[in-house]
Amino acid sequence: MNKKTQMIVEAGVMMALAYALSLVTIWKMPQGGSVTPGSMIPILIYAYRWGPKNGIFVGVVYGLIQFILGPKWSFHPVSVLFDYPIAFGALGFAGFFGKGFAKGSIGITVGIALRFVCHVISGVVVFASYAPEGMNPVLYSTIYNGSYLGIELIISVVVFALLFKPLERADIMKKIA
Repeated sequence: MNKKTQMIVEAGVMMALAYALSLVTIWKMPQGGSVTPGSMIPILIYAYRWGPKNGIFVGVVYGLIQFILGPKWSFHPVSVLFDYPIAFGALGFAGFFGKGFAKGSIGITVGIALRFVCHVISGVVVFASYAPEGMNPVLYSTIYNGSYLGIELIISVVVFALLFKPLERADIMKKIA
């Protein structure tokens, strides 16, 4: 299989896997967001393997799939953009940090941190009315989104650690073939 075909096939598989994992929720937030068994990992690994340009593209497409197929908490333009294509596209930034466990873990952290920033922006603009009386909407959105994305970050780094050696061997086998 040539490289471009492999990249496209892997993109489809990773988006499908990410979506399937997103349906398994460990903890669900009341206005959107949840803790899953590593639903961002397929997109993050794709960015790690194929680079940021391809990772951002696949993340944006996956964000659109999430918007089309998943539950919707708002149709406000800021929410539609910052909670879906921009937020999931941000995961592709994981591809900027190079190969190796440490660089991959930093990339995952940055990708999820950028997704967090997107959700905080959406929360401040669209969901500020949910903030308790007298609470700053930025603080509320930061706490709300950090409560589940912080756990997702930990899960993602742990899953990456578990998959790192097999991924490394798969890359070696790909180069030999």
